[in-house]
Amino acid sequence: MSEHIEQIRVAGDGITVPLLIWRRFREHMPGLAERVWAANPGLADLGMFLPVGTVVNMPIPAAVEDAAPASKIELW
Repeated sequence: MSEHIEQIRVAGDGITVPLLIWRRFREHMPGLAERVWAANPGLADLGMFLPVGTVVNMPIPAAVEDAAPASKIELW
């Protein structure tokens, strides 16, 4: 099975790979930064902060793809 890749364009200043991952998934994703760099040859050469307009291939972990949507909770 091939890995799903999502392309994300950097839209602001001061964006790092870990911040890009956090903004996409809103949770800690161990090992994903390394997978992002592997999926984007030359990305590390751009420096710590990614230039605005950079397109990053973001690997989507299978656990995220297969996750069922959260059920609606009603308190009252």
